[in-house]
Amino acid sequence: MQKDIFDKTISFLLGASWGILLFGALITFKIFLFISLGLAIFLTILYIVTSLFIILALDSFSVNRQRLAESKKQTELLKRLYSKHTK
Repeated sequence: MQKDIFDKTISFLLGASWGILLFGALITFKIFLFISLGLAIFLTILYIVTSLFIILALDSFSVNRQRLAESKKQTELLKRLYSKHTK
């Protein structure tokens, strides 16, 4: 199955986002650990939640693209059925 440039870009961005989430959470925790453990954990969780919303948005782009492709296929089939029955 061939992927177009949009699907490849979304897949790349999803992978990069997961990598940024993991390394960013580790870096955020280590940066704020010297201040206090509670603050470091709170800010790390806040960073993770924010990053997960970005990943969710990217995934919704992919799902909506697939839904659009399915709708186009169904519309074409319905047009064929309609043209068969109206003749």
